[in-house]
Amino acid sequence: MSAAARSGRRRALVAAAVLALLAGLLGACGYGSQKDASNAGVKVAAEGRKLSADTVRIGYFPNITHATALVGEREGLLQKELGGTRLRSTTFNAGPSEIEALNAGSIDIGWIGPSPAINGYVKSRGKSLRIISGSASGGVKLVVNPDRISSPDDVRGKRIATPQKGNTQDVAFLHWIAEKGWKVDPRSGKGDVSVVRMDNKVTPDAFASGSVDGAWVPEPTASRLVSQGGKVLLDESTLWPDGKFVITNVVVSQKFLAAHPDVVEAVLRGSVRTNAWIAANPRKAKASANAALKRLSGKELPAEVLDAAWQSIATTDDPLAATLRAQADHAVAAGLLERPDLSGIYDLTLLEKVLRAEGRPAVGAAPSGRR
Repeated sequence: MSAAARSGRRRALVAAAVLALLAGLLGACGYGSQKDASNAGVKVAAEGRKLSADTVRIGYFPNITHATALVGEREGLLQKELGGTRLRSTTFNAGPSEIEALNAGSIDIGWIGPSPAINGYVKSRGKSLRIISGSASGGVKLVVNPDRISSPDDVRGKRIATPQKGNTQDVAFLHWIAEKGWKVDPRSGKGDVSVVRMDNKVTPDAFASGSVDGAWVPEPTASRLVSQGGKVLLDESTLWPDGKFVITNVVVSQKFLAAHPDVVEAVLRGSVRTNAWIAANPRKAKASANAALKRLSGKELPAEVLDAAWQSIATTDDPLAATLRAQADHAVAAGLLERPDLSGIYDLTLLEKVLRAEGRPAVGAAPSGRR
């Protein structure tokens, strides 16, 4: 190779390295891990008529309770409805950071749990977001060490993990404790039961080491603990009417909804059609969600964990509004939330439009007014 050729090759390698470094730096900025739909597991280009926005930015968790977003993006079902408007996604590990990104205008639409949605709405005095659809129900369990806990009464005096103070599972566990007649300080977690707040990522190690005796956690963490020898003492779905309660909703920035209702409608149509595809193709959908998780986290869920977790979660377009209100009441009773006015938190107008066009029945009316 000539000296000129070697020099050109070196310049090309340096340029590539610089571009890679810049890409890494840009990806590290902001609230989460960003990617375009064109770079997803199944490449889907933004083709066709562009809607009122060039791009719509969505956020969700790399978690199977957010299966609608995982599968909808990977299979191109969301991008298909957007036509020439590009889908750009960001993943988050916690609800507060996703709400922060929504409030800051870094994302436009998000898949998120009920407690962060309530907190975001209340803290903004009703100005930040609207819940526009349901996404998933169920998928939360109390898993315990069977050598230490064999009945619900044995939970008293034990150390039980929840993901975060005031999060959806933490509130549910505190409510369950209160119904048992036990006392726990909601701030410190100390009392008749020691409520240990820790990230779901570290809970399996804490459980394996004996640092905690059990955990009230969402999937797939619950099934991970079972794979380590844990026992499901309680499935939260048994505590709710018809066994249904909201675990994931779809929210939108009020500013984006006002400016781009056609884009929001397209995302909702993609969400509804994704949920229908998941119901019609459960095996393919499960594999697609796991492939998406592998791409996002670097590893897929083991079959025994995935199978058990997938079975306990149901996708749904219904936001199950009555259960969100109940969850808010539980947080108030626990002393973690002032009684909120949630009268305007829902806007299901576009969802109902999409469902009518699909020949689907309407979801239940969202409760309104102050309670």
